[in-house]
Amino acid sequence: MGLSGQSALQQVAPAAVPAEYRIEDLAHASGATVRTIRAYQDRGLLPRPERRGRSNVYGDTHLARLHQIADLLDRGYTLASIKELLEAWDAGRGLGGVLGLVAEVSGPWTDEEAARISRADLDETFGGNPDDKAVAEAVELGILVRIPDNDAEFLVPSPQELAVAAELHAAGVPLDAISGHLRELRGQVEHIAARFLDFTTEHVFARYLGHHPPTDTEAAEAADLVRRLRPLAQQTVDAELARAMRLFATRHLQKHLGAPAAAPVAPDPGPVSLPAGTVRAVQDLVGPDKVAAFITAATEREVQARTLDALSLSTRHRD
Repeated sequence: MGLSGQSALQQVAPAAVPAEYRIEDLAHASGATVRTIRAYQDRGLLPRPERRGRSNVYGDTHLARLHQIADLLDRGYTLASIKELLEAWDAGRGLGGVLGLVAEVSGPWTDEEAARISRADLDETFGGNPDDKAVAEAVELGILVRIPDNDAEFLVPSPQELAVAAELHAAGVPLDAISGHLRELRGQVEHIAARFLDFTTEHVFARYLGHHPPTDTEAAEAADLVRRLRPLAQQTVDAELARAMRLFATRHLQKHLGAPAAAPVAPDPGPVSLPAGTVRAVQDLVGPDKVAAFITAATEREVQARTLDALSLSTRHRD
């Protein structure tokens, strides 16, 4: 009995001791500077440390909070909006759902994976002639991303986009024309994206938005909607682009091949009113039930007579 009790006691893990940090240690562990940590404290983003004698002692709660702030800053949130989120969390409303929604929205919107390409392979892909100006412009546009301390390689966020540029260049399109076209296209696509977000915000996400962060349940529902609606923007653009390309490509081809344009359709002249006396005279001549047929036949006969007169006149002039 005593042996088994001693064995059981040996299996109990010692209680974990909470980590404690001086401000310099907290800065090292979190990646923030001492000055930044103090600024967060002054703005109410970070709880006050425990005071022990002359020293301030921080814990894992402070470290976790610093990581959350850094993550939200990376996602484009301002310090004011971060403070609002954190205050809601501290008030017991929860932040897990909100952070999940943030991750869903700010995550990748494509299954395409980034790749790397060497400068030598890049030059070879675009004709074998190094072009520093074109490379600098590609970096500015985000087609290429420089890798720190590595001048021999580039990160390619969208290999598909780079491949399109290579195909266009191989077809004879100058690099500066490709970059100019991309700048114009990017502006138009960003407008489409903004309109799609306005549309879905008004009709789908308005109920989750307000002056305060949504609850965990609301944020989880919104994140699920984002996952479901995410492919719709690209699918809609793909379908409309395919329709427009077919329409305009056909027109361009007809234009450049000299295909005859469709004959213009004469406008419908509509009904013609006849004088009442003329209608009564026709009725007296052929009867009320044959007025329309008589007028039609008379009109056709007059047109034929005038056509014959015009032909005869033009023949006499030639003679």
